[in-house]
Amino acid sequence: MSEITLAGFDFDEGEVLLVNKPLTWSSFDVVRKVKNTLRIKKIGHAGTLDPLATGLLILCTGKKTKQIDLIQAQEKEYTGTFRLGQTTPSFDLETPVDAEQPFAHLTEAEIQAATQHFTGLIEQTPPLFSAVKINGERAYEVARRGGEAEIKSKQVTIREFEITRIALPEVDFRVTCSKGTYIRSLARDFGAALGVGAHLTKLVRTRIGNYQLTDALTMEQLEALRPPRPAGEEARPPRQQKQRRPERRAGLEYYNAQQPAPPTPPAE
Repeated sequence: MSEITLAGFDFDEGEVLLVNKPLTWSSFDVVRKVKNTLRIKKIGHAGTLDPLATGLLILCTGKKTKQIDLIQAQEKEYTGTFRLGQTTPSFDLETPVDAEQPFAHLTEAEIQAATQHFTGLIEQTPPLFSAVKINGERAYEVARRGGEAEIKSKQVTIREFEITRIALPEVDFRVTCSKGTYIRSLARDFGAALGVGAHLTKLVRTRIGNYQLTDALTMEQLEALRPPRPAGEEARPPRQQKQRRPERRAGLEYYNAQQPAPPTPPAE
């Protein structure tokens, strides 16, 4: 990718920014950071990514925020990894394993054949750990209190479901699907179809419509675009850069507790 500069950007008139969302960041974290870094007055994102997912997040600024619904409606492509033989309440790494089943008997042919049950127009039930609203409350808020609720299934379209690597218990995949598809639910349903259970351990959004992850900017590249302070504005003393720590927000406590501790700084 060639060097990016702010020349030619008009955030008020409207821009579509492609961002590679980092692991553990919420979509709102990215919006807030870009808004403050580039001093954008009006900005929003076109499709949420879970904190434990990475990849393409589209930001619209200024007048192009009117395009958000149109962009959100476009086909999505994801790649990632299912872990067979284990299930979790959240269908991913947000919560601990709650059941295990043997998986070594599965053949490659059986795994490949199971994808055929999940292509075309299908019925899918979103996870309880999701932003679906139940009586005006987000489902994940109910789930994190230990509550239960019934979530209605809905129709989604999966145009392609390809297994790209099998290294049991891990299975890598590529999926192209419609708006509203939960890949975590696909992990649960795929594992159930195989009779062993499964959960999602990695998810990357690689495409939305014709927008590609390969064209996205990293947060470091966006930080490098920070404009100079306006003339006359009092300069603040430089702050010491600190390593970004894992978020303490609800939903990431268990995940963060499973990660290796950061290395101890060398003694001076």
